[in-house]
Amino acid sequence: MSLPISAAEIHQGATMAPPAGGEVQQRQQQQQPQQQQQQQGFGQSITGIIRVAVFWYFISRFFFGAKKPADPSILISNLFHKGEPLDMWLYLTEQEKFNDFGNEKALIWHETNIPYAVWGPDSIRKLSLTYHPTESLKHNASLYAHVYFARSGYSPDPSDPEYQSLAAFGKSTSVVTYLPKSKADKKKSLLGNSKDNNEVEKLPEVAEDSLVEPKDDEPVQWVSCWKPNVTINLVDDFTRYNPSAVPPNIAPFLIIEPKTGNYYPTVSFNEFWLLRDKLIQINDTVTELPLHLEVAPISMTKWQIFQQIDQSFQIHRSYGSMLEGEADELKRVFLEGNPYLLGITMTVSMFHSVFDFLAFKNDIQFWRKNKSMEGLSAKSVVVSFISQLIIFLYLLDNDTSWMILASSGVGCCIEFWKIGKAMHIEIDRSKGFPLLRFRDRESYTKNKTKEYDDIAMKYLSYVLFFLVICSSIYSLMYERHKSWYSWILSSMTQCVYMFGFIMMCPQLFINYKLKSVAHLPWRQMTYKFLNTIIDDLFAFVIKMPTLHRLSVFRDDIIFLIYVYQRWIYPVDHKRVNEFGFGGEDEDEALTSSDGTVANVDDKKTN
Repeated sequence: MSLPISAAEIHQGATMAPPAGGEVQQRQQQQQPQQQQQQQGFGQSITGIIRVAVFWYFISRFFFGAKKPADPSILISNLFHKGEPLDMWLYLTEQEKFNDFGNEKALIWHETNIPYAVWGPDSIRKLSLTYHPTESLKHNASLYAHVYFARSGYSPDPSDPEYQSLAAFGKSTSVVTYLPKSKADKKKSLLGNSKDNNEVEKLPEVAEDSLVEPKDDEPVQWVSCWKPNVTINLVDDFTRYNPSAVPPNIAPFLIIEPKTGNYYPTVSFNEFWLLRDKLIQINDTVTELPLHLEVAPISMTKWQIFQQIDQSFQIHRSYGSMLEGEADELKRVFLEGNPYLLGITMTVSMFHSVFDFLAFKNDIQFWRKNKSMEGLSAKSVVVSFISQLIIFLYLLDNDTSWMILASSGVGCCIEFWKIGKAMHIEIDRSKGFPLLRFRDRESYTKNKTKEYDDIAMKYLSYVLFFLVICSSIYSLMYERHKSWYSWILSSMTQCVYMFGFIMMCPQLFINYKLKSVAHLPWRQMTYKFLNTIIDDLFAFVIKMPTLHRLSVFRDDIIFLIYVYQRWIYPVDHKRVNEFGFGGEDEDEALTSSDGTVANVDDKKTN
């Protein structure tokens, strides 16, 4: 009977490389708005993940490692010495427990004289082969890799006369992982197009997020996926530990020898760089599976960092602030990204956060102190709230993480609060139940601001409604949706992303007719403009939907027009600014005999 191995090739290298891709399963891309959600969640998670990982590492390293036992004689140490030559055996079987060391068919890899915890050409060994799955493996059976190390000249087989328990150690791992099978896609063509509905069967059978619990009562179906890369790391750890004070992040990996009380070298199966899109689904049609094996040393610091980052990923997922796919996207940035470009991106991200906070702060400050709506578009404020509400409802309909929902919800509440500053909001109980009534402020209606705002909104609404109707019809005919409600939300959301800049145009028209821009919150707009420039950089660096990339550049055009208007329109000292007073009032206050300034905050908003 022949071995299930058709080809083998041994390679040697000087450094450990990230796992190879192999033959991967092609997955269908999600809809563009869903990619936008993932991109937002990905950006919000980077800082928290790194902070938790580094913080936990240094806490465990310094606080737990700093404790010294009272009696040095009770310290436990590594049974092996640095540079000691080791022999390695790797077996593949469908049994979780292995003791058949004489089975030559199960032995797929054997190496000799591997120096322990020494970096060099002889320390890293590689093997690439093709595995032919058995019929049981094709039907969700398990397959395990059993790796054993022993001092050169000794055997890992306990039945061998030359076997010594202090000279051999090993560990096992599964080469197959199980992921929940995605349920039938609930999206369908609302017009009954059978061709579109048949495409549902072509969707990937593995769910994108293995941690998502099923919402229906039907049982979860699992599919087996092949790990094309198995990386075996021998941890360079010669620390002498107090048996009662082993760091909690290290204790689960220490294997203690019962006679001496010392520990064997730590064997780690490094799957940190094994991304989900590298997994290969196993079914009846699969006849060959690639397998790339590697054994190499790893430093204690690097190994602990990998462990802490994985734990931080789990913490974020348990809190709902991170999806499974986002962890792979973060790893992909380090794998495929240029390190210099990555450093620039992280630096620019910090500036983006600072500018975003300053823009938010000045926006709240502007509307809190604003005493007049002269020269400001009240309808744009209302439309901004409606757009924010549409996005919030869309995120709620698509089961977005609670962090993104909370952020969008807070933004929606702030936009509604701004309506209260731009208009009078009254509660009408004349019809038996309370209704909200909105009434324009006197400072908005007593001059030409309302007239110009109505003209601009009238003609722009024609353009907007035409584009919205065309986009919605296209979505209805060529895209699939869960329900008519989902179609309405997705269509309106796409229109907000594509045509939202139209709602910024009424303010440009008002500026043009009034020949003044003194009423605008320029501090807030300056910070937003800086953020827009940063978004332009991310549009070229980060993979994002084309729709969102275009929305970034459309904002540039609007802000450039604002800047041009500020340049061509001179400052009018008679016009009130965002704090409710004009330049002449300031001059009179400064030249008054008593040197006092009028208390502007006492003015009532009209």
